[in-house]
Amino acid sequence: MSSELKGNILITGVHGQLGRALAAACRDRGIEFEGRDIDTLDIGDAAAVTDWIDTSKPSTVINCAAYTAVDDCETDEQSALKINGTAVGHIAKACNTVGARLVQISTDYVFEGSGDRPYREDDPLAPISAYGRTKLRGEEMALNARRHLVVRTAWLYGHGGRNFIEAIRSQIDSGAETLRVVADQHGGPTYCNDLAEAVLDLVEADAGGIVHAVNTGETTWHGFAVAITSRLGSKIEVLPVTSSEFPRPAPRPAYSVLDTSRLASILGRCMPPWEDALGRYLEVPCAS
Repeated sequence: MSSELKGNILITGVHGQLGRALAAACRDRGIEFEGRDIDTLDIGDAAAVTDWIDTSKPSTVINCAAYTAVDDCETDEQSALKINGTAVGHIAKACNTVGARLVQISTDYVFEGSGDRPYREDDPLAPISAYGRTKLRGEEMALNARRHLVVRTAWLYGHGGRNFIEAIRSQIDSGAETLRVVADQHGGPTYCNDLAEAVLDLVEADAGGIVHAVNTGETTWHGFAVAITSRLGSKIEVLPVTSSEFPRPAPRPAYSVLDTSRLASILGRCMPPWEDALGRYLEVPCAS
């Protein structure tokens, strides 16, 4: 095991879907870790963050904590900024005092979404939503850590929380005859278990800077929904609609597929195809 993974790892947002997956991956690998969430640590409290990191003296802090209610961010951007932006600065400063690496989990929402090819790490950033703006601020704060890794991902789903797959399953279980799903937003569905493994592998490889990490391939929300209903053996009709027919408070990038060439060059592999990941997720009993 690399020296990067021998020391204690701290995980914020450990009760979230990615945090749970990271905790499980650490257990499987025999990696010592400690996880905190809002019930035991407010990352917006600089003193509390500093005390935790200074006491634990970790080799790595993986920040999964975030204000992820994308639509709510539009009307409460300051609260989102406190968690997604300012708090990351607290973590970065504390990491510097103990020489720890900060791994900041970021998002495809930092891109405008008007492109026609997968976004690379160095492409221009132009978020179109409050959520995207606050997560971009978090990236900027993370760069203040002398040892930092920003991992951008997208369309996350995992066990132990609400996600798109469980929303579709709930509609099926409730007896719905049709689903109306947006077909003009393109991205890469990403399984938290696969992302967790990639994050730990990146840390072990001593990666730094910014890396895009998503399951291989791309689809639309409609295409994803069709794949989910098919895997569940449902005959429910999935109707494609446009974003304008399904208005939401926060605008979404129309095209936010992420280029994972750098990930592949570092790890020597890509993450598995999204279709394969979906199948493995659904194999787990009581996925929600």
